[in-house]
Amino acid sequence: MDLIHTFLNLVAPPFTFFFLCLFLPPYWGLKFMVSILSWLLSENVAGKVVHITGASSGIGEYLAYEYAKRGARLALSARRETALHQVADTARHLGSPDVIVMRADVSKPEDCMRLIDQTVNHFGRLDHLVNNAAISVATLFEETPDISNLRPIMETNFWGSVYTTRYALPHLRKSRGKIVVMSSVDSWLPAPRRHIYSASKAALVSLYETLRVEVGSEIGITIVTPGYIESEITKGKFLSAQGEVEVDQDLRDVEVSAMPVGSVSGCAESIIKSTLRGDRCLTVPSWFRMTYLIKLLCPELLEWTFRLLYLTAPGTPTSDALSKKILDATGAKNLFYPPSIQSPDVKTD
Repeated sequence: MDLIHTFLNLVAPPFTFFFLCLFLPPYWGLKFMVSILSWLLSENVAGKVVHITGASSGIGEYLAYEYAKRGARLALSARRETALHQVADTARHLGSPDVIVMRADVSKPEDCMRLIDQTVNHFGRLDHLVNNAAISVATLFEETPDISNLRPIMETNFWGSVYTTRYALPHLRKSRGKIVVMSSVDSWLPAPRRHIYSASKAALVSLYETLRVEVGSEIGITIVTPGYIESEITKGKFLSAQGEVEVDQDLRDVEVSAMPVGSVSGCAESIIKSTLRGDRCLTVPSWFRMTYLIKLLCPELLEWTFRLLYLTAPGTPTSDALSKKILDATGAKNLFYPPSIQSPDVKTD
């Protein structure tokens, strides 16, 4: 057996290289033609049924508005029912013929089963499932006294998506529908303080790439990896080391620093256009895809840069991080941060 592996160790690299040289040009040509065809024949969602989790704010809220403009019927779920009703009213005004809301916590399997059942019982079908609900963290791994305090991140970001998808699959098969998966560029970027959050987003990518193989062409799956987009996370809403949701704008300034924050409306529009075309993956803004190339080609440089920018010496306040000093010294917040994320008015319930 070892002899076989020794042989493959020698043969596999050159064989793969020459195979790719022959295969990639026609493959890319075919993909280009398919992309043109998909753009011309984008799906019409007028009258179709879309369920969006985490729809009370941020990307989920604005995806509801984009679907509403296209005449889709909506089922919106989140933990904050009052905010959901406000989103639903706006969606109706924008053109959705029917909108229902339901309070649900996707970390609970019974809530996920209920929200799918209510959607199908009300509308009689399900065409798109948007798994958007998520929470973030911004604490160093060793500074978390009880690591189990961070379980809600994986339970919401990963398992919440798993539960809703499992209950929705039979209905999506019937409609030959689509799943939209909200991952993140943090699924490949080793940013400090985001450990469990990044792990949850990387797990989503792995799960849905595997599921794409299992379901074949019966269900379309679009994996979205947003960069910095205006949302409650970029407003400074995090799960603390004690397991409590809190708002810390100084910590937000450390984490985001002088990076431009994209508009949530533009992000939502890009996501729905990509979904209706049937794209497999979308990174928004698209320039963030270059960070994956950097991670692949020079990971040590990326890790060194993150340590330099975001970490401080032991015993030094987090607010002394170089990333925040650059933000404060340049005044980049006024240029790169939308007014909406500079307000500390963020609900934590």
